[in-house]
Amino acid sequence: MTIYESEIPGVGHKFELELDGEERLVVIIHHDGKRELYRRPSPNEDSVKLASLTGKKARQLGSILEGAYFQPVEMDELNVPLGESIIEWVEVKDDSSLTGQTLEDAAIRRRTGVSVIAIQRGEETIANPKPDTTIESGDILVAIGTREEQAELTNLLSATDEAN
Repeated sequence: MTIYESEIPGVGHKFELELDGEERLVVIIHHDGKRELYRRPSPNEDSVKLASLTGKKARQLGSILEGAYFQPVEMDELNVPLGESIIEWVEVKDDSSLTGQTLEDAAIRRRTGVSVIAIQRGEETIANPKPDTTIESGDILVAIGTREEQAELTNLLSATDEAN
């Protein structure tokens, strides 16, 4: 089995493990220890997210997830190229109160402190989305901000219409 390793600036490390045929298992280890598993059926197909794991659960799965090739650091000791800012990918769920709003109307930066730097919408990536870009269910917002600001974004996206 071949393992490919690459750095994802501001995020952590990515490992791709060759499986049968052209299929690959992709493991992303964030600087804060969170692990994400993806399956890519072939080089021409998008990866499908399989799971997001805590450090404890990842160690139970095996040494690659445990950090045998890349050891995450404690948040208190974290020094990343973006200062205290990190980049996160957050999915907009069907029941999010932001669904159908423009970025301007949602006022994400004012309300959370993060900046939405891209939106992944299916196969399309909207880089540097304009204020009039509408947030749709299933969108993945790519945001830059501190860990606390990212938590605020997650909370904001979790708010439902009934809650507001």
